Amino acid sequence: MKQDGSQIGERFRPSFIDLFCGAGLLSHAFKSVGFRPALAIDLDKKAIQSYRNNVAKCAEVADVRTVRTDVLAEVVVAGPPCQGFSTLGRRDPQDLRNQLGLSVLEWTSALNPKIVVIENVPGFTNSHWFDQISQGLRSQGYETQVFILDAIKYGAAQKRGRAFTIGSRVGRVSMPTPRKSRPRTFRDVVLNRPINVDDPMHVWPIPSALAMERFQAIPERGGKRDLIINRPDLCPQSWQGLIGEATDVWGRIDADQPANTVRCSFINPSKGRYIHPFENRVLSLREGARLQGIPDTWVLVGEPTPVARQIGNGVPIALGRAIAKVIMKAILQKDESVSEANYSAAA
Repeated sequence: MKQDGSQIGERFRPSFIDLFCGAGLLSHAFKSVGFRPALAIDLDKKAIQSYRNNVAKCAEVADVRTVRTDVLAEVVVAGPPCQGFSTLGRRDPQDLRNQLGLSVLEWTSALNPKIVVIENVPGFTNSHWFDQISQGLRSQGYETQVFILDAIKYGAAQKRGRAFTIGSRVGRVSMPTPRKSRPRTFRDVVLNRPINVDDPMHVWPIPSALAMERFQAIPERGGKRDLIINRPDLCPQSWQGLIGEATDVWGRIDADQPANTVRCSFINPSKGRYIHPFENRVLSLREGARLQGIPDTWVLVGEPTPVARQIGNGVPIALGRAIAKVIMKAILQKDESVSEANYSAAA
């Protein structure tokens, strides 16, 4: 008898565990295509509370180096710290956080999931940590693949390259198909959708008198270069001679382009092109959240700085959904009773 979409959805809800889960952006993406969160782990107490409030109650404050064997899952996803590999960070090969990704191998060895997905910055794939993890997965019987994807090609209004290392026991996973439509812009996701004035996350740091003068002197699409040339009196001595460098810091976002990568420090104008296109302020927490695809119904827990970190540490939800869909498809296609039509109904 032919099954309807609701029956398929009930029957095929593979579970997943999310390591280094943060506030749950990647978990939300997997949940939205039909996966069931079984466990989520992070050391950040505020991020875990955000996860529990907005994604599922299965999140716990815990160390990923302690493997749990009381929870089973078809999929393990993990986003280990990227600071040691990011081009925006120090890229310190001795950064102790780099080795945390090796914990994933202990989880896969203990739980034997069908698929494991490790998300990080593209630079991660050039590290010896990546080599160790890939070799470890292959020694456990996983076929490995690497997808390096730009979020703007999958529906995010943000330029953000991410690497997804996939280990599979169910055959090769298809590359996510990019959208054919034009990239989404800041105007699409922020300016064209008014934000509720009572939204508790539509807040930003109050600028100092000097910062306000700088904001007022930066033209549309302008930045630090304009300040150095037109208002040197507002610039410290250290900026002199740097006209051709760091052009994105103290920069206004171009409303009709995708934003630059939303970093954890996006509420600080000295960290990138994070000044509102027209207003004299940096982005609000809600605006940064929208660039990551976070629903307006979410309210993240904490003061502005930790909330900005929760936002910037996540995977853009549109990109996460693209990965989750091809993972779901690989799992369902392994079951010969699931037709392509039924897969569509489930996902």
